[in-house]
Amino acid sequence: MAILVTGGAGYIGSHTVLALLERDEDVVIIDNLSNASQESLTRVTELAGKAPAVYIADILDREALKSIFARHTITDVIHFAGLKSVSESIKNPLAYYENNVVGTMVLLNEMALAGVNSLIFSSSATVYGHPDKVPLSEQSRTGGTTNPYGTSKLMVEQILADFSVAHPDFTITCLRYFNPVGAHPSGRLGEDPNGIPNNLVPYISQVAIGKLECLTVFGNDYPTPDGTGIRDYIHVMDLASGHLAALDHKAEGGAFKAINLGTGVGYSVIDLIKAFEKAAQTTINYRIVGRRSGDVAECWSDSSLARQQLGWQAIRNLDEMMRDAWNWQKNNPTGYRA
Repeated sequence: MAILVTGGAGYIGSHTVLALLERDEDVVIIDNLSNASQESLTRVTELAGKAPAVYIADILDREALKSIFARHTITDVIHFAGLKSVSESIKNPLAYYENNVVGTMVLLNEMALAGVNSLIFSSSATVYGHPDKVPLSEQSRTGGTTNPYGTSKLMVEQILADFSVAHPDFTITCLRYFNPVGAHPSGRLGEDPNGIPNNLVPYISQVAIGKLECLTVFGNDYPTPDGTGIRDYIHVMDLASGHLAALDHKAEGGAFKAINLGTGVGYSVIDLIKAFEKAAQTTINYRIVGRRSGDVAECWSDSSLARQQLGWQAIRNLDEMMRDAWNWQKNNPTGYRA
């Protein structure tokens, strides 16, 4: 009996794989390494004292999936594989729809043929588009997405909902993440973006270590306490435990369900900068520019459904998030590259 993790070498995937191995699960990984390094899996094996089975292949490759399902007795699939840059999705939308939407359809077809009927999907709070009000609960309106990345996640959720009606023997859980940050406390696993980071915390980290000169803060005139945008940041280790909880409670709450994973607390950009400065004992250079098109003032979660249905809640605070992010960056100034 094994769990297939697509995109298991990536940021959230590798932390979740480690958590699975630490509780003695058998794990099989498929990853094309387009957004990840195999070094992450070497380190996962060292930390867990147990190795996953690894296949370097794409989820669009039906034959690779058929072979994996034939070789292993898979009981569940955790589906992380996909492209994830908002800015890149705007420049190259077709790649996002092919990888994220078509890739999921190929995976679903091969699961059904192999008789594997449990799926946990890596979704995103971007499915809510521009929030009407905060906090965002699972009953909040979805749609009105502002970029192809978010639209691809919403499309996949709709496909999965329709699929679950046609295949009532399937259990499908969509986990809507807010903003994953932080790293494994060992400093051995973390977020390793290609090129200039798209996300705030890796950017701050690279400014702190001297790889980048200055952080750009988009807007300080929002109706928030310090004028900068407020978001819900969640430690990647809390996200990993959320996937284990979703596995353990997959049969509860109906055949198809969508569940928020967040802290329920909003922090501003300035809050993050100050917390990181405290962790790193340094000053972060930043400059204020005008608002970025599509950004909203505030966005954070109501994650009470996760507590009710999964028995899960985030337990790590902002100081722990920034401490672990800095610990990863200072120990790995070039990421997983030597």
